[in-house]
Amino acid sequence: MATTIPVPIQFSLPEGWRSVPPDEVGAPEAAFVALHPSDLPGFTPNIAISGEIRPEDVPLTEIADESVERLRSGSREVRPGRRNEVGSAADPGLTQIIYFEVDTEGRRLNILQFQVFLGFRDTREPGRRAVLQIVLSTLPEQFEGLLGDFQQFISTIRPEGAS
Repeated sequence: MATTIPVPIQFSLPEGWRSVPPDEVGAPEAAFVALHPSDLPGFTPNIAISGEIRPEDVPLTEIADESVERLRSGSREVRPGRRNEVGSAADPGLTQIIYFEVDTEGRRLNILQFQVFLGFRDTREPGRRAVLQIVLSTLPEQFEGLLGDFQQFISTIRPEGAS
């Protein structure tokens, strides 16, 4: 069963992407999944959103490290790439690139993930802080062509009811 996002948010998908039920694509830990058609066989580029309530004293770097460890438990050759802290103390964010290998349909694929972690306060309950993880997963050769879509998608994410 797909999880839910712990604070209400709103966003818009770029043209060409379609949302799918997370359970139908084997991503029950995600609250939202969108797929992009691909000409390359064996892997469909996707965007996934998950989130959880975390104490404010847990830095986003620690949460990002946990994400890398989860990948290590189910993938081969997990290699973290660049990491950048973004945003402000009030609205923190962090981005990181992760390279890893998976076995699918009898072949090994190299996957690139661009992970974005955003701290959000619940607009209805300001004492709650959620950390959203928004992930673009692609084959390395697809990444540059889809990065603009992902950045556009990220720019539309905001607390529900915010203008």
